[in-house]
Amino acid sequence: MPAPAGKPVLIVLTSHGTKGSTGQPTGFYLGEVTHPLAVFDAAGIAVEFASIQGGEPPVDGVELDDATNARYWNDAGFRAAIRNTARLDQVDSKKYAAVFYAGGHGAVWDFPDSPAVQRVTREIYESGDIVAAVCHGPAALVNVKLSDGTYLVAGKRVSAFTDDEERAVKLEKVVPFLLASTLSERGALHQAAPDWTSKVVVDGRLVTGQNPQSATATAEAMRDLLRKSDAAN
Repeated sequence: MPAPAGKPVLIVLTSHGTKGSTGQPTGFYLGEVTHPLAVFDAAGIAVEFASIQGGEPPVDGVELDDATNARYWNDAGFRAAIRNTARLDQVDSKKYAAVFYAGGHGAVWDFPDSPAVQRVTREIYESGDIVAAVCHGPAALVNVKLSDGTYLVAGKRVSAFTDDEERAVKLEKVVPFLLASTLSERGALHQAAPDWTSKVVVDGRLVTGQNPQSATATAEAMRDLLRKSDAAN
């Protein structure tokens, strides 16, 4: 059954802080948290934060000329929340109306093979609730299998950071796999917009966005699904 009204959204962040062998720093991408959070806050949707390892995850893209980034980055409550994330393997999925996997390059290293990611995603989806991800966040979906043994993404329309976008940032040989291609290998029907333009795909209760430019629209699609779920209850 869909989650009752009032349950929060769980925002999951990567705990991986380096881009492979380059040693370059990475982490979760700030705008892929702040822009969705602005949508959730405006809609009165509560959120809680988790990360793979818990505690304070590494952050990338701290671009404070972005007004939404600056507003949250300078907010003591937000900073405290992301300094003290829950450890995902200790999370009870039944508490949440949806899970949202934020991107940032770190996600392609620690999301795909995390048993906690796979469990939480499967449990939330099979409970009739919403699974969402943006940019590199769909790395969380790569290895998720449902209880019947099929990949969650098999036969479903999805969007994610494209192979061309990965080449554009010259990291195609650094990341452990190309996300869009790998989702397609799992049976997903990948849909892409031109590089660096907003693209969100909603397939039932699965919501995915292509890149940082898609962060707001991904959250808006989640908001709309949550409102429909609330109205149905």
